[in-house]
Amino acid sequence: MLVNIYEAKTNLSKFVDRAAAGEEVIIARSGRPVARLVAYDAPVQNRTPGRMRGEIWVAEDFDSTPGWLLDGFDGVGSSEEVR
Repeated sequence: MLVNIYEAKTNLSKFVDRAAAGEEVIIARSGRPVARLVAYDAPVQNRTPGRMRGEIWVAEDFDSTPGWLLDGFDGVGSSEEVR
């Protein structure tokens, strides 16, 4: 889509919405293209391995399951026991 500067200035929010939807808007001065309005693509942030080293603590028993809980899944024990 080609629009002149006056039209782009008058209807900027409409053209920004169209660009955000994926349409390319070319802005012209005296019929000659001078600028292109397109959707903004945020740069991808690459992950840095080990960036949080020393800032996160995990208990040694974080993956252990108490016996009473395992018994509950196996149907062992009384239903009156509440922990």
